[in-house]
Amino acid sequence: MTTWFITGTSSGLGAALARAVLEHGDNAVITARNADHVQDLVAAHPNSTLAVPLDVTDHDQVVAAVSAANDRFGGIDVLVNNAGHGYRAAVEEAAVDEVDELFATNFFGPVDLIKQVLPQMRSRRSGTIVNVSSIGAPRSNPASGYYTATKAALEGMSDALNREVAPLGIRVMVLEPGAFRTDFSGRSLNQSSTVIDDYADTAGKRRKENDHTHGTQQGDPDRAAQVIIATVEGKDAPFRLLLGTDAIQIVREELQGRIDEIDEWAHVSATTDFAIEKDDE
Repeated sequence: MTTWFITGTSSGLGAALARAVLEHGDNAVITARNADHVQDLVAAHPNSTLAVPLDVTDHDQVVAAVSAANDRFGGIDVLVNNAGHGYRAAVEEAAVDEVDELFATNFFGPVDLIKQVLPQMRSRRSGTIVNVSSIGAPRSNPASGYYTATKAALEGMSDALNREVAPLGIRVMVLEPGAFRTDFSGRSLNQSSTVIDDYADTAGKRRKENDHTHGTQQGDPDRAAQVIIATVEGKDAPFRLLLGTDAIQIVREELQGRIDEIDEWAHVSATTDFAIEKDDE
C-alpha cells in the first residue's frame, strides 16, 4: 500500500487529493496548520489516515511530521508539496517581510520537507516527489512577480533534484496548474497594503478587490486529483505536468514566443563567442 504525505490539505487541491488518495485505498499523512480542520478525513478513514499539524516554515514541525509519518506507516512513498499561497503586489509595492514569508512557505518549506524525506527514499531506491508549481513559473503577470519567483525557484530546484535522484530510482514531478476553483484567489491570496497609483493599469487591475475570477475558474480539483494519482502510479511520468486546458494554451504561447525571440535575435547572440581563427591554406 502506498503512503502519501500531502501538505496543505485543509482546502483546495490538497483536500481533493487527500480525499482521492484515501478513497483509492492508500495511506495518507494529511497536514494543515490546524489539524482540526482535516479531522473529517480521519473520521472517515481512521485506519489509513494520520493528521498532523504542520506549518512548513517551522523546521521543528517539519521534522516532527515526517517522524510521525514514519512511526505510523513505516515510511513515505509519495511526498506532495502542495502547501502555499499567492501574493499580489507590484514589485515596488511589496513589503520585505511579506516576501520573506512567501519564499519561506512556497520554496524553503518544500525544500526542508524534501531533505527530510530523501534519506529514506534513497535507502529504498524508490519514491516520488511531487512539487506543485504554477503556470506563473513559465509566464508571470503584473502583480505576481514575487509569487512567480517562488515557483520559478521551486521548478529550478526540482529540475536539478530530478537529475540528481533519478539514477537512484526516485522520481520528481512538477505540477503546473492553470486556474482551479479553489481558495487560491480568495482566502489564500495575500497582497501588499501599499498601493502606488502609477501601477493602477498594470498590477492594480489584479489586486483582490479588482479580481472577480474567484469561484468561476474552469479547473476541477477533484479531476486534477485523479490525474495526479494515475500519473504517479503510471510507469512513465513527465517531469512537468500541465493541469487544465488554460495551462496548455498559456504555456504553449509562452514557449512559442520564446522560440520566436531566440530565432529573431540569434544573429546577435552568436556574436559573443570567441573568434575562431582559421588556419591559412
